[in-house]
Amino acid sequence: MKIEIWSDIMCPFCYIGKRQLEIALAEFPNGEFEIEWKSFQLDPTITPQSGKDVYTFLAERKGISIDQSIEMHKGVVEHAKSVGLDYHFDKAIISNSLTAHRIIHLAKSKKLGDEMEEIFFKAYFTDGKDLNDAQTLIELGVQAGLDSKEIQEVVENENLYLNDVHGDIHEANQIGVQGVPFFVFDRKYAVSGAQPVEAFVNTIKEMQK
Repeated sequence: MKIEIWSDIMCPFCYIGKRQLEIALAEFPNGEFEIEWKSFQLDPTITPQSGKDVYTFLAERKGISIDQSIEMHKGVVEHAKSVGLDYHFDKAIISNSLTAHRIIHLAKSKKLGDEMEEIFFKAYFTDGKDLNDAQTLIELGVQAGLDSKEIQEVVENENLYLNDVHGDIHEANQIGVQGVPFFVFDRKYAVSGAQPVEAFVNTIKEMQK
């Protein structure tokens, strides 16, 4: 079974959805699953926000108070904790995810896409790594098993894998993806959002009938 996942590594629900899907797949030990990650950018216009934390950034974007923003993030932290993830929005560094997505496509070409997604998610939401920083991106790519020189080439050449990223986003628009995470099972069934584990289990069972 092929599962395609449109996702943005700046999206907290995408990491939660990844973990919920993995928990669901563990209930099918004899199943054969191919996971393909697809790029999506919630906001391609984001630029590095020096000295601005995530709480302030969201408050300004949504026109709410910082206290309201903090409360909203607390709910997401609790949701993440329920599937074993440890979010630290207080040290997250606002980034544009385009270069990371291009590195993910490099990783996909080496069959390391899932490893790269996991590392980038953890780096951003848990470890407070700066995904605007070239050296940080190279170090994280090496952790996934990529060659440092190949990663550096992607970081320095803005056109490498750019068409792949844009192709994924165009495809998402074509099939009506409104938000991420968005999961497509063998191009027959779709699950939108970080749904409960049971939703993934039920979809897989329906596919197996």
